[in-house]
Amino acid sequence: MLKIAFSPVYKYDLPAGHRFPMDKYDLLPEQLLYEGSITQDNFFNPNQLSDEQILLTHTPEYLHKLNNNILDRKEQRAIGFPIRPELITRGKHIANGTLQCAHYAMEYGVAMNIAGGTHHAYADRGEGFCIFNDFAITANVLLTEKRVKQILIVDLDVHQGNGTAKIFENDPRVFTFSMHGAKNYPLRKERSDLDIGVDDGIVDADYLALLKSHLPRLLEKVQPDLILYLAGVDILSTDKLGRLGVTREGCKRRDQFVFSEAKKNNIPVAVSMGGGYSEQIRDIIEAHANTFRVAQEMYF
Repeated sequence: MLKIAFSPVYKYDLPAGHRFPMDKYDLLPEQLLYEGSITQDNFFNPNQLSDEQILLTHTPEYLHKLNNNILDRKEQRAIGFPIRPELITRGKHIANGTLQCAHYAMEYGVAMNIAGGTHHAYADRGEGFCIFNDFAITANVLLTEKRVKQILIVDLDVHQGNGTAKIFENDPRVFTFSMHGAKNYPLRKERSDLDIGVDDGIVDADYLALLKSHLPRLLEKVQPDLILYLAGVDILSTDKLGRLGVTREGCKRRDQFVFSEAKKNNIPVAVSMGGGYSEQIRDIIEAHANTFRVAQEMYF
């Protein structure tokens, strides 16, 4: 069964002016249920991470500031919205959703988080609408528990996973692969184990050709026990921030290729949704929904 992390905690309202595109976290499961792609049985509600789990990735000083809601204005500005306790709680649920998805993926082949993909969070600070780094936390917990020995992060959001790259820059157990807009945020990139910067306006054929030329070789080289896949849909031509030229069908074919390579090599894959900022919310929902549809069709 396709297991999907979702909790009512995602419905905490953001401050005025910061709601869109957070509506997708409510609308996406509603769409999947409405069309019959999934049922309520597919969902599970993750609990909060423990501080001990978080501290395997984030610094004590940063966690203390979050737990006590004492980030200064500069720190909050870097994250992108005012911080309040409900958002910290939300972040702990979301990050644990990704961790639990990894466990389910190792049982069923694939599992998905409605949210997550918070790859701009560093060990000691948040950035770019990211508070906790869910992939980094998941990787560090699983490695500490000796559930896996080698992890491959496949980050196909339009923005480089800078926080993730920095966290694992000296850890050979986690290979970070980021394929992103070369001229997009963040202006100052970190160094992933493999960075593929793509040009503005890149179209389906060229985008997919790049992915197909690199991912199979990475799987052979890295030999991961688990893939953490960030399936951002901000690569769409309709995206307000992405500036790429990928169509919705191209985005779907990207997901199909990642899943097919993982399945062919018998590597479990845990998926977080990442970014999506198209002008029309329906473009965001449909592209994200395709990721779930493809997983359901290919694995179940």
